[in-house]
Amino acid sequence: MELKGHHLVVLGYGDVGKSIVNVLSGGPFRFVVVDSYEKVFENVEFEHLIGNCQDEEILIAAGVKTASFIFVALNDDTNVIFATLISRSLNPDATILARANSVKSIDKIYKAGADFVGSLSIVAGQMLAKMTANCMGKSCSLDEDIMLYEGIEIEKHYVEKGTFLENKLIEDLDLESNIGCTIIAFERGKLIITTVTRRTVIKAGDTIAVVGSNKQISEFKERYLD
Repeated sequence: MELKGHHLVVLGYGDVGKSIVNVLSGGPFRFVVVDSYEKVFENVEFEHLIGNCQDEEILIAAGVKTASFIFVALNDDTNVIFATLISRSLNPDATILARANSVKSIDKIYKAGADFVGSLSIVAGQMLAKMTANCMGKSCSLDEDIMLYEGIEIEKHYVEKGTFLENKLIEDLDLESNIGCTIIAFERGKLIITTVTRRTVIKAGDTIAVVGSNKQISEFKERYLD
């Protein structure tokens, strides 16, 4: 059954996948977990699929095409690369966070289409939970700026009226190519918006959540905020 609507997909339910699910289960997130081993899902209550995370049909059934976030938490880097590649081809707009089991694989995983790659097993679920402050489409505020792994940060910035960012499309900025950072969420009024596409318009009064390295975020602030 193919899922409809924006949600999250976790590929792999080993130690890292379980850590992510533990965080997601405490919030209002709609998510589905995929793993090839039926045994790992004994006595679980969350939505899941049994199947190969590199199988396009399985990924479509899990709703990868409409997911806002995709976590690739497999324990073999070759599998991570292929699952990331297929997920990116199915959903060009999703934010993909992938686990690297070896630092030697990080560059290959980025080239496969991941937005962020972590070689530590503690970060993905924590990042999402803090970034959304336990609210997706609910009345709340973005959390404080977050220091992540390997020099990656999330910072929030308010868009003033009359400034450069006002009424700009995400694709107009092309931050991934020009700087390397990414806008992954908005606080607009009382709503948190995590579905950000290239056609999303930045408006005055928005608070934007920007993810990138220390250097990338500094360059973003120098170009667009200072």
